[in-house]
Amino acid sequence: MRKTGIKIISLILVLALFILMAAASGSSDTKETKGITDKTRETADGAGETAQEAEKTEEETPEETSSSAQVTIEEQVLADQDDVKITAKEYVTDSIWGDGIKLLIENNTDKNISVSCHALIVNNYMITDLFSASVASGKKANETLSLSSSGLKAAGIEEVGQIEIYFHVYDSDSWDDLFNTDAVTIRTSAFDSMDTTPDDSGKELYNADGIRIVGKYVDEESFWGAGILLYMENSTGRNIGISCENFSVNGFMMTPYFTCDIYSGKMAIDDITLMSSELEKNDIEKIEEVELSFHIYDLSSYETILDTDPIGFTVE
Repeated sequence: MRKTGIKIISLILVLALFILMAAASGSSDTKETKGITDKTRETADGAGETAQEAEKTEEETPEETSSSAQVTIEEQVLADQDDVKITAKEYVTDSIWGDGIKLLIENNTDKNISVSCHALIVNNYMITDLFSASVASGKKANETLSLSSSGLKAAGIEEVGQIEIYFHVYDSDSWDDLFNTDAVTIRTSAFDSMDTTPDDSGKELYNADGIRIVGKYVDEESFWGAGILLYMENSTGRNIGISCENFSVNGFMMTPYFTCDIYSGKMAIDDITLMSSELEKNDIEKIEEVELSFHIYDLSSYETILDTDPIGFTVE
């Protein structure tokens, strides 16, 4: 199966679960999270500071992370290639899907096409996108590229100042790639006041070779079971992917659901998901110790860049 086909199937599955996940995330502000501390050097002061940082992060997170009613963009052509034209019309807000960019897609080819995103970056943070639009030959479509409200909130983005999009255009019938765009950039009316200060509070787990990973906190009441929130940044000069291996909780091997793409010079906030069924199977009611290794690879070739030594930390 082609890579594009796999992505379509993944999008369908994710869309089916999106509303349930959004509903679950609505109560996340009331949940208690636990700080991450050094496994080999546990002190009362250190643990206290980590807990305070996590608490501060929660307290300072506003209920609404975007003043979208005040954000506007100028109409602009984002892509005009091989008889396919994509125009950004306006900045919009939806009560369910959140903020987004209304796009006009014009298909002047003799093929039925689909348009998706290879990557979506907001205020220099990688943001998960669920965008996919199909346009028949000779037709037009108005579609909205939604900016995940949960993704913006996790990154601490209160006002969207800059959006970078990598479009992927392919034949809907054969799934053959037609073309990929370089990054197209939209600057909103909030660009000059955009805050790009990294939200990197927490316990630094890895910092070498142009890659930095920080453990922010652990949520034992996440939608799927438990989640470990990470802040990551990439200054390697190439686009990378990060996953984790040899993962254990309280000494029991677990299956972590985690992979994150980070383009060069960008940041990301994402969580390692642990399923409740696996926690229950191992009689884990409280996460106390975690050990894992990070696997870092090149996004273009999938060649391994490095595998970290085992990294351990405690949760309080």
